[in-house]
Order: sequence, then C-alpha cells, then structure tokens
Amino acid sequence: MKILAIDTSNKPLSVAVMEDEHLLCQATYVVARNHSDKLLPLIAELLKQAQIKPNELDRIAIAKGPGSYTGLRIGATTAKTLAYTLKKELVAVSSLEVLAQAYPANEDQVLVPVFDARRENVFAGAYQYNEQHELVNVLADQHISVSDLCAQLKDKKVVLMGDAAVYADKFTQLLTNYNFAPVNFNYPHADVLALLGEKKAPVDVNEFVPAYLRLTQAEMQWLEKHPERRDYHESYVEKV
Repeated sequence: MKILAIDTSNKPLSVAVMEDEHLLCQATYVVARNHSDKLLPLIAELLKQAQIKPNELDRIAIAKGPGSYTGLRIGATTAKTLAYTLKKELVAVSSLEVLAQAYPANEDQVLVPVFDARRENVFAGAYQYNEQHELVNVLADQHISVSDLCAQLKDKKVVLMGDAAVYADKFTQLLTNYNFAPVNFNYPHADVLALLGEKKAPVDVNEFVPAYLRLTQAEMQWLEKHPERRDYHESYVEKV
C-alpha cells in the first residue's frame, strides 16, 4: 500500500511517502513555515523522490487535529482535494496520537502529548501501551486547562511531550511523577502518521472535518453577541 501522509497541525510541517510500511522519503520542518505556500511543492518533490505518481497512491493520511485552526484547514483541504480528485482513500489520525505513537513502548508510563492553546490551556490526551503493546487512548483528546489536566494525571507516571515545556513551571508545581520527553519526540513525524494511517478505516472525503476541539474565533465572536445561545451545541459556522 502506497501512502502519502500529511501533518500540518501546528508550526512543524511533516510529509512522508511510504510503501508497505517502508519509508521512501520524508521531510519535517520544525520551524514556523507558511504551510499554504510550502505544502504542495513539498508533496510534489517527495513523490518525485519516491518515484511514485500521484495516481499510484492508495491512501492519503491526514493528521486531523487538534492543533492550529489555520494549519488544520490547510492540511485537510489539501488531503481532501487529493483524495477526491485522485479517487483515493482518506484516513484521519489524531495529531496527538501521532506524537505518542513515536515514543518507545512502556506499559508503566502514560504518554501525554500537549499542544499549546494559550492562556494556560492546552490540547492534550493521554495514551498508554497495553500488555499487547498496543497504544490505547486512556484520556480523550481535549481542550483543557493545564491545571485540570494535571489534576487528572496526578497519580500517574507521566511522560510529557509536544509543547509541554511551555508550561514547565506549572507541571513542576502540580505533578510529582513525570518526565519531559527528549526533544525529538516533541515534533510530528509523518512516517508514524503513515503507519497509523495504514491501520485506520477510511473516512468519507466529503464529510470529514478536522478535530478542532474548541470553538473557532468566528464562533466565539458570534457567542459574545448571542450569549443566549451558549448552550447550543451545533456549529455556528460551516466548516469546510
């Protein structure tokens, strides 16, 4: 199976091409880049290096979020357009799971990938390997305050990764049994996304939307003007 994997969830940009669990090529940029300008040329270059034509792909794997709203839209739009026009399967994988899956298996540790959501809030989930060495989501991906996250992790042996260092003082204050992952585990690796994408069931290309996990800026502004609708749970704006 030939898979193109795309992760634009946050500032890092990672793209990989994989065939039958064999990595053909990959590029990961960990500094802030203009994903809208760089993504398509990077995909074209990697497919050229892999000597694979776009119509020879079997699947497009996309990191579905959470993360940067703009980054998620860029990645989702690109992945959906490629899947639709090439008539290929689209698979979506949690951006947090991609980070956790890259970390070495250890059943005694709870892996907690964290993305900074500002104002002492984060996007975070918790993952742990079971006895079968399968990574299991033990705390759902969510938008949560650092304090509330620590309250749910206080009795566990934790490995923090991603943007966790942004709130190092807070974690140090509220957790007792924790470690920060080595720096290379703080960034997405699209080859891990591709491996996960090979095992996931395809999603409907037309129905797929990223996992934003919080209201968009437009929705928050709308709610400020319509506070009586704060308990209404449908989307206030169309997500495309």
